[in-house]
Amino acid sequence: MKLLTILLFSLLFSTPEQPVHKPVADDNKALFQQISALDSAMFAAFNAHDLEKLMQYFDPSLEFYHDKGGLSNFEQTKAGFQRLFDNNKNTGLRRQMVAGTQEVYPIPGYGAMEVHLHQFCHLENGKMDCGTFKNLMIWKQSPDGWKITRVVSYDH
Repeated sequence: MKLLTILLFSLLFSTPEQPVHKPVADDNKALFQQISALDSAMFAAFNAHDLEKLMQYFDPSLEFYHDKGGLSNFEQTKAGFQRLFDNNKNTGLRRQMVAGTQEVYPIPGYGAMEVHLHQFCHLENGKMDCGTFKNLMIWKQSPDGWKITRVVSYDH
């Protein structure tokens, strides 16, 4: 009952900058750790501007939905990352997960859904410019490993 009261209070008085987090069920901890490790490795490749390694995390059937850029497939997403890296060779462009915002949910028979806030920073006009955005990724588990099949990036 105490947990329910805390969750209700949090729902009523939270702000978008302070999202409410549900506790991870014991049976989902391993999944959370797996997806968390994959996310970290993928964005290590992003931060290193290693396009080939980055794209290994995406399935060829990728659909990437962006609230400003629209829908892109695997090849369009790859080209977009290449342009981003080319345009930011000297800006220190980096992505980092906003601590405490990652949530992972199983999708039975398919994989997992990851929801989080992340921040992208780069040097612009001599100052560090950062933006925090919302992201949802659908991870598919196959015999070849985990791949992202859908991305929804929004609130830009």
